[in-house]
Amino acid sequence: MAIILLVRHGQNDMVGKKLAGRLPDVHLNEAGRTQAGNLAAAFSGLPIKAIFSSPLERTLETTHPIAREHDLTVEILPDLLEIDFGNWQGQDLEELKKSSDWKYVQEQPADFRFPMGESFAEAQQRMATCLTHIGEIYQKDDLVVCVGHSDMIRLSVAHFLGIPLNDFQRLRIETASVTVLYLSDGKANFGAINHVLSFPENLKPGD
Repeated sequence: MAIILLVRHGQNDMVGKKLAGRLPDVHLNEAGRTQAGNLAAAFSGLPIKAIFSSPLERTLETTHPIAREHDLTVEILPDLLEIDFGNWQGQDLEELKKSSDWKYVQEQPADFRFPMGESFAEAQQRMATCLTHIGEIYQKDDLVVCVGHSDMIRLSVAHFLGIPLNDFQRLRIETASVTVLYLSDGKANFGAINHVLSFPENLKPGD
């Protein structure tokens, strides 16, 4: 049974403002770099066998401190890429929320395809196939890190827990959070889901 640590990339200036998608040159900001360092410190005592990452800059910048701590080479997996948002990529979130499709995306994502892009169902299948393959090639209790994106991790959790695709939007995956997936023979169990090393800014005590 492989143990897969699903990690969302750290904070960047587009989070909560624009739909970054697969845009190049989206880098971690200062807060994100701090998060990446904190993740590396938290993982320092773990017997990690391999580290996989989406090829985008913000995921690689999150991954590299972990890899250096364990003297491992980051293996890039294109299947960990963010959803192909098509024409929505790079758009302002507040403007997208005004579109006629926004409510459809939130309430009936199982039937939605992004214009000139990918469907949620395709993205979910891509991620599930990728993680299942990783679970097959590693041995019982091997610890593997996969650094990727919020929607892709949410879709994975929904898939392996049997949550209907139309309900996956109810899940939250914060920046630099860790979700622990135990995967063997296509069967899955979860430890922590969306574990954060510190409270997100909007949830800090006293706010």
